[in-house]
Amino acid sequence: MIRLRLLGLSTLSLGLMLAGCGGGQQTASTPAAEPTAAAPAAAPVDPATAGEITGKISFEGAKPVAQRIRMDAVPACTANSKEPAFIEEVVVNDNGTLRNVYVYVKEGLGDRAFPVPAEPVVLDQSGCTYHPHILALMVGQKFRVKNSDPTNHNVHPLPTQNREWNQSQPPNAADLEETFPRAEVTIPVKCNVHPWMKAYVGVQKHPFHAVSGPDGTFSIKGLPPGDYTIEAWHEKYPAQTIKVTVGAKETKTADFAFKG
Repeated sequence: MIRLRLLGLSTLSLGLMLAGCGGGQQTASTPAAEPTAAAPAAAPVDPATAGEITGKISFEGAKPVAQRIRMDAVPACTANSKEPAFIEEVVVNDNGTLRNVYVYVKEGLGDRAFPVPAEPVVLDQSGCTYHPHILALMVGQKFRVKNSDPTNHNVHPLPTQNREWNQSQPPNAADLEETFPRAEVTIPVKCNVHPWMKAYVGVQKHPFHAVSGPDGTFSIKGLPPGDYTIEAWHEKYPAQTIKVTVGAKETKTADFAFKG
């Protein structure tokens, strides 16, 4: 009997030792939070001296043939729209300009800080395509994702400087809402259910960015006077930069040309 009791005590002691050494139930480790420096105070731009940069994105070469997305076998994807959907990787407008180019101030603002807009930037899923294809938002600004389709989606951003996440969003589900704490050009977004769905999110510490639209132009307003490097980013073609000096109340032009 005494021998059995000693054996029991030994087994209990060994169990406690293993638990103390991490032999218990495994849990996901949480990375230690990085110390964050205090953010500089927001520096308001004097509207009396603010300038603007405008430009046009030209496309040189043969206009690519638009490729239709075939999703006839998924009725839930065509329920909202009978119009055909096309891949938006390269969209050349009728005036020979390029759509969906993300243009932003890459250098020239130093460590100035700017207030984050209260309104969210919205990505809608409708007809099993993303609307819009390219989004621009600030660090800390709300990124809201809607599901307007009668089918399930799985929203999956693939950042390199921010936290990766993916989340299912059934029909009629509440909007998803996230923020990105770090600047990044750009974050691809895909749907794990419908592989043709792609979008990109440009995140900056400042509000000076824009996306070329159906006329191929862009406008960056409210810039303080200074010397800037402007970058035009496209998902297929190499990025381009232009240096621009903006004086008080000046409007400067920065045109880009991409070759197909």
